Amino acid sequence: MTTTAEWVSAYAEAAGISPPSQDDIDALLQLAAVSAHASERTAAPITCWIAATAGLTPARALALAESMRRT
Repeated sequence: MTTTAEWVSAYAEAAGISPPSQDDIDALLQLAAVSAHASERTAAPITCWIAATAGLTPARALALAESMRRT
């Protein structure tokens, strides 16, 4: 079985980019958690896709999600 780190590194390489930093990984995991708990679980990957498509950094995406959760 491939580890998370191995998968992420290989996927990033295949996509032609550098893998995310540990800070970015932490923010993305938190983003997924916030969106999954604020809505249905399926919102997590879609929220991450929206953040990436919008060009948000993981930290900015997380801050946006947390601001929405408070309202």
